[in-house]
Amino acid sequence: MNAYIFPGQGAQFVGMGLDLYEAHPIAQELFEDANDILGFSITDIMFEGTAEELKQTKVTQPAIFLHSVILSKVLGDDFKPDMVAGHSLGEFSALVANSTLNFEDGLKLVSQRALAMQKACELKPSTMAAVLGLDDSVVEQICQETEGIVVPANYNCPGQLVISGEVEAVNAACEKMKEAGARRALVLPVGGAFHSPLMEPAREELAAAIEATAFNEPNAPIYQNVTTTAVTDPSEIKQNLISQLTAPVKWTQSVQQMVKDGAQSFVEVGPGKVLQGLVRKIEASAETFSASV
Repeated sequence: MNAYIFPGQGAQFVGMGLDLYEAHPIAQELFEDANDILGFSITDIMFEGTAEELKQTKVTQPAIFLHSVILSKVLGDDFKPDMVAGHSLGEFSALVANSTLNFEDGLKLVSQRALAMQKACELKPSTMAAVLGLDDSVVEQICQETEGIVVPANYNCPGQLVISGEVEAVNAACEKMKEAGARRALVLPVGGAFHSPLMEPAREELAAAIEATAFNEPNAPIYQNVTTTAVTDPSEIKQNLISQLTAPVKWTQSVQQMVKDGAQSFVEVGPGKVLQGLVRKIEASAETFSASV
């Protein structure tokens, strides 16, 4: 069985999507539509902007979404998933590629999500840190014992967990992680505490937009970050998407569940190969590929 997986923030690079734009009329049409929907030329930034411009959350999220979704459209009949999943933002790409959301609605939600997250980040100094070489249970315990808000945010693969929260609490937790034997506990260059309680204002804002948007039943089950299990019910998909902003991304557990349910190959649809690397660390026997056209 084939699982198609969609990357999240951090996979962007300057020039992303240009090859699709130049080679495929459907890609050109969708990119131009995206410029109109967003009200600015995101293609200019994606194709020839600077890394700094591309790193802004309001640009990064729609850019990765567009690259992933347009690639899935270009694949046409070759896009045949038995199941799908996306890492954080990638969940929206997976839902559009999988016919749960239409292109315009998906892009609008991603843009709203990015702007709402950016606003939430500006309300309080907050950050994230990558912790390498500790068991998940140890990281969870240290977060619980640390004063202030700091929580597990991304369960990326065994031995790699990202924590998120208030700057002081994250720094304090990092020191404790190192004392507990972490290979590394490194504060990341991000503007805020994604997938933590500090995203509550963004969650409330996005909830209203998601509730007002039409969702269809997906072509194939989606394994969502919050539940890690196969979901096909549109109302459940909506609730999980809303919860995702303040809950951890359980990528390790999602991949394990997909393998348990029969996934043998994982095809990454979008920029980069980050997810393929994580899948191989989670399940050594799984085959991984990049979607190509």
